[in-house]
Amino acid sequence: MRRALLFIPALCTLMGFFSCSRAEPRILYGFIELVYYPGKEKPEERYSFFVLPEDDDGMENLSELYLYHDREGLRWLISSVDWVQYEEDGKIWIGSRHIAMSEDASLPRGQYRTVLVNKAGERTERNFTFDGHVESPYPFPVLAVADGRYYIDSRYPANSIVGYDEQGNAVQVISPSDKQGTLEELLLSGNVRSAALWAEDPEYHISALTDVVALR
Repeated sequence: MRRALLFIPALCTLMGFFSCSRAEPRILYGFIELVYYPGKEKPEERYSFFVLPEDDDGMENLSELYLYHDREGLRWLISSVDWVQYEEDGKIWIGSRHIAMSEDASLPRGQYRTVLVNKAGERTERNFTFDGHVESPYPFPVLAVADGRYYIDSRYPANSIVGYDEQGNAVQVISPSDKQGTLEELLLSGNVRSAALWAEDPEYHISALTDVVALR
């Protein structure tokens, strides 16, 4: 899940005691993963796409992130006001969890190209490839809750229960030891009101997120 690119310094002007350095932004690493969501006739596909960027003038100097599938003539723009930002091991990732086709068509596989642009218009690009299954090798998973018990029906190798508060914020992630049991055994936080199942196959970079079910 993550790789490296190039660094080309540029010239800047010195003014008094202040100096600035202009350089292309860098993409140190990136990844594309396929996530399935519940759909009317079949599961809907979304790509989760994130890059680990660098810019000499800081993260606030980054402005746009593009994802292209040149063979199909597709382009997605993720601006700095729209992208999701998260921190892991002290490093900040930017991207989107909702790269999708219109009318919920299947996303093309193969080579993608990403372009990162800063506020000075300087840019860099990098290629990524996603060659996952055209259809999921697993049936869409199910999380059911009844009479104080939970039931998981999933063939994915890794399964977690995501707990949400009243506002719909994810506040807890639990990896249950069994596919059924009591809600009490999950040791849910007091502010958890609903839950969904996150099922994952890390080897094939595919996941599925079920609809939310009420717990209390």
